[in-house]
Amino acid sequence: MATNLTISRRSFLAASTRVAGLTAAVGIAPQFIRPGRAFAADKLADGMIGGPTGFDGAERYQYGGETPEGRAVEAAKAIKAAGKGDKIVLGLSDGSIGQLTQPFPKGAPSIKELWEKETGITLEIVGVPNGQEFTKTMQDISTKAGAFDIYAVEWNRLGDLAETGGIVNLDDYVATHKPEWDAPETGYVNGAQGVSLLNQYSGSTYGVSLDGDFQIWNYRTDLFNDETEKKAFADKHGYELAAPRTWKEHGDIAAFFHRPDKGLFGSTDLRNQGWGYTNWYQRYVSMGNPNQFLFDDTGKALINSEAGWTATKEYVDSLSHHSPDAISWGWPEQYGNFAGGGAAMTCAFSNLPKFLDNAANTGSKVTGKVGSMLPPGHEVDGKLIRRTVLWLNLSASVSTQSKNPELAYLLLQWLGSARIYSWMTANPGGYFDPFRLSDFSDPLVRETYHAYHMDVVRDSVARAVPTINYPGATAFHNALDENLVAALTKSKTPEEAMADTEKQWQRIARRTGEEKLVAAIKANKAAWPVITD
Repeated sequence: MATNLTISRRSFLAASTRVAGLTAAVGIAPQFIRPGRAFAADKLADGMIGGPTGFDGAERYQYGGETPEGRAVEAAKAIKAAGKGDKIVLGLSDGSIGQLTQPFPKGAPSIKELWEKETGITLEIVGVPNGQEFTKTMQDISTKAGAFDIYAVEWNRLGDLAETGGIVNLDDYVATHKPEWDAPETGYVNGAQGVSLLNQYSGSTYGVSLDGDFQIWNYRTDLFNDETEKKAFADKHGYELAAPRTWKEHGDIAAFFHRPDKGLFGSTDLRNQGWGYTNWYQRYVSMGNPNQFLFDDTGKALINSEAGWTATKEYVDSLSHHSPDAISWGWPEQYGNFAGGGAAMTCAFSNLPKFLDNAANTGSKVTGKVGSMLPPGHEVDGKLIRRTVLWLNLSASVSTQSKNPELAYLLLQWLGSARIYSWMTANPGGYFDPFRLSDFSDPLVRETYHAYHMDVVRDSVARAVPTINYPGATAFHNALDENLVAALTKSKTPEEAMADTEKQWQRIARRTGEEKLVAAIKANKAAWPVITD
């Protein structure tokens, strides 16, 4: 059974207009975006060499020469002046293009306009169908077509792409141009650990993150704050109703609110093929202090164990407070159900409040009724281990077929730096989500995503573990996925599912190359969090 990734979080909005009146991004965006405007007069703040103008607060996104953005622009201009490049072709998921091409906010230029104006270098953006990013990239690499300078692909494909020789090791460019991804106030959450998580494979930089696809928990504040519900819950369970801290509390609360006869499910974190296992991950990895790893340092799989069996049993048992159709639900059904007031809790991408807790979305019944919470966890050795995961997440890499890979990298440094990225992710015209410290404090981002949500996202990112991003990542995930679905459908016990996953992972490891896998596993541990509660 092959994993089906054709329904991506970037395409769910288009599909979900058919359910619960969920408004797509293009329906929300017009209140903010006014395409086709002419440039306002350039009025940079004192000492600034570039950045947007034309709107209140634009100076927050302007930069001097000794900043990552400024260094990237100046170096790009020098390359063009030397006659070594004047065009970059970026292959980008269809659902994200608007954040580069649509002006935001009113009076501003677009990202694309600003880059071209400041550098004189044309940025050609080629849309890639949602869910086909990896396929299109592999086609370009294997056929040596050279159609793109930059590929934007799910982050956990970095290992597979690097091993093909199709993407550039960016270490030298990073050393030269100093992107400051680990800057203490504006960089990635967890500093160097966050950089390792998002941009690196086997200790080297192969990508620049352009997304924040962390899985974040949301709940219904109207239900949790209702005095009648609070009393009934406390009377039944002996403790106060609140956002759950542990998986045991999560199960109690989900069962309490599960009222399918009244159109309410207890929790709708996904269980379908290709997506659901991210929620298995959260249970499994939180069973160790500070983490329950998937492999040990010799490459041996650790899932066929008490931790693996327990996580799988919890995962299966939790179907009792889901929709009867949970195994087939994808993002359109989940978002549509939550918008219709059909769930007490769910776990989704960080854009859920952005789209559903939004007065412009007249089809949503939960506007003003959404809260955010840290992931539940397990108590291990006197500590509460709460973990979430990073899943999908567009990471941009430079093609080895690019005629000027350094120029392509400079665009990525500019896009992925604190000032430009915060401005870009605040734009509701696409699906690049916040993940940098600078994003969480930015007023435009906090307005788009909601202040109550941004603080929780920041603290959840600090507790995020990577899903598998070694060579063979697709095969490893497919094997896990197939066996978890078998457990959900009761064709295998949790123990059988984990034993069969271990056997398949062993075969994949031998086929991929055990030495290569072990090196990647050891390097990858730098990306795992150590925070406990």
